[in-house]
Amino acid sequence: MKKYLEYVWPVIGLGAVVFSGWLLYRELAGISFADVSNAFLSISPLHWLGALAGTAIAYAALAWYDRIALLHLGKHLPWPVISLVSFTTYALSHSIGASVLSGAMVRLRAYGTMGLSIAEVGVLVALCSFTFGLGTVLLGGLVLVFDPEIVYRLFDMPSWSAVALGVGMLALVVLYVVGSWLEFQPIKIGSFAIYYPRLPIVGRQLLAAPLELLGAAAIIYFALPDASNPGYFVVLGVFLASFSAALASHAPGGLGVLEAVFITAMPGVPKAEVLVALLVFRLLYLIIPLAFALIVVVLFERSRLAQTLQERLAQSNPTAAASAPVAVPARLPSPGNDKAA
Repeated sequence: MKKYLEYVWPVIGLGAVVFSGWLLYRELAGISFADVSNAFLSISPLHWLGALAGTAIAYAALAWYDRIALLHLGKHLPWPVISLVSFTTYALSHSIGASVLSGAMVRLRAYGTMGLSIAEVGVLVALCSFTFGLGTVLLGGLVLVFDPEIVYRLFDMPSWSAVALGVGMLALVVLYVVGSWLEFQPIKIGSFAIYYPRLPIVGRQLLAAPLELLGAAAIIYFALPDASNPGYFVVLGVFLASFSAALASHAPGGLGVLEAVFITAMPGVPKAEVLVALLVFRLLYLIIPLAFALIVVVLFERSRLAQTLQERLAQSNPTAAASAPVAVPARLPSPGNDKAA
């Protein structure tokens, strides 16, 4: 049974891509290449700078995710190391899909060379994923409370129920903070125990998680034209719904799912303009980071291979190894003693 379950999520992801692709084809059937080209060229240089700034903020906050998790584990690594590992991890996992699994593999390979055990990397991955979920719940609750009519863009439900849902989401965040403050007992699942982070860690989570989502949503906001832009708050709410649906679908990069949900929730904006804004988002948030991440992975694995070959040569023939040129691996720096952020 376990053997067959390994194929379940890839099949679900593929099904989500196919279904979303059909929805997109139906929605975008009347759009011409000229419409897309004009919408793309209409983005001003100032808006491009805003989108780039949003990308930088989002990835800086993602690096903060790792930093927070390492502080929870009592590990202190230099910021450049954390930033490089985090950037590579999220650039790959956002594009590959199944972000928890792909993120765990990348982090295990990188942080494992710096002394973290498999269990510690598992806790780090879990806390980073929870930090993202915490930010989604927090911002989603705020959007529903302060602009409940936004739900009409996707669901047919009364505004009071949207407010109630938002209050419930914010209550979960408050409960999490109280649990950390009062040091509630750990949540046990079999032999596995989940401990509440210390209150300073929770405070950092409440800052980092919304910051990442605010930055990512800003990319789409700045890529939309001023004339038909519904406003940042609406873009943020729709982004939270579409990005969450894309992650839940397990489709690689949320391909098709993100676009289908976002275009459906933007009926007052020309479809070509929404499509271009989403293409800009994919370019800055997914495609360009993925290209750099692949280069980092190749260089890292090449350096590790060179180091392994050098060590084997030293073991098999110490004399020859001593006279051979030493390959200096471009490995990540060793853990430092920098202070907590």
